[in-house]
Amino acid sequence: MGMRYGLLLPHFGEEADQDLLIEGVRLAERLGFDSIWVRDHLVFHPHGMEGTDRTFIEPFVTLTYLAGVTDSIGLGAATIIPFRHPILMAYTVASMSWMTRRRFDLGIGAGNFQHEFDVIGQGDIKRPEMMKEQVQIARRLWTGESVEWHSDLYDFDDVDLKPQPLYPVPVWWGGATPASARLAVDFCEGWLPGRITFPTFEARVAKIREMTAEQGKPMIMTGAVPVTSIASTREQALAGLNVPGLIKNANAQKFWLRPEGGEFTSIEQIDGSILAGTADDVAAGVARYAELGADLLIFDFRMRFPDWLEQIQTLAQDVLPKVSGATPTPVAAG
Repeated sequence: MGMRYGLLLPHFGEEADQDLLIEGVRLAERLGFDSIWVRDHLVFHPHGMEGTDRTFIEPFVTLTYLAGVTDSIGLGAATIIPFRHPILMAYTVASMSWMTRRRFDLGIGAGNFQHEFDVIGQGDIKRPEMMKEQVQIARRLWTGESVEWHSDLYDFDDVDLKPQPLYPVPVWWGGATPASARLAVDFCEGWLPGRITFPTFEARVAKIREMTAEQGKPMIMTGAVPVTSIASTREQALAGLNVPGLIKNANAQKFWLRPEGGEFTSIEQIDGSILAGTADDVAAGVARYAELGADLLIFDFRMRFPDWLEQIQTLAQDVLPKVSGATPTPVAAG
């Protein structure tokens, strides 16, 4: 099986729009993309690089609705954060799976913003441990068994869930840190770091291979969510991006491998976290991810949402065919 290709949806920010979402996912399905992906926030305060508009549409509502206007495209979340009770999280995923009859990839993470957890009284909880416990509970509920659970965080008995998800739910741990790679190997089927540079991705994948081998486990899946911008020239592609914001965001990443000077100062130094340029440039980036063993790429056009439909079309028709074995399989319109 080759690399899978997904698209991050414009369900947040200034460009969030019902008609754009519907038209975009139908186009993505016709062009043969594997899946559509959402983010998750309880309180959305945008990163500096993505503007100031606080519009944010709930991820499971977004995916369920859009499954209803498409035929078969897969669903994914990158990443769900642990502000839901695990029974509610398991119940929502199972109901969505049953209602949509779709495969669903569950990316999970600890969340980056303390404020989101302070507002619901969970600010002092160690969130990676909480997320792991939530997944362990959800997996047991998804088998249909009656679950009893007693821990410092959750305490219940005689809980079961019907219906169960129609398909297995692969779990991906999000985050680019060494700890996130360890957590992915510990209890997940995949590691999905979001934005990450090629050198950092390569180092983490090598470590994951080492850890899985040491533990006698099969290699887990790996993926990434690069910010993407395609144009007829590299200069035009970069003009569509908030380059200073992206570089500032890169320097805030404590665990990315650093350039020789110790600080990111140019867009070239964060290659991999950004795939920007001509169709050939972006194809070279996709090919590099394939060489490094990525199983999944989710193209993040958040800085090109004003011309999202054209970006999807260009990606499918002018970029992916240049990558060996990478072409999505077009679906006949019907």
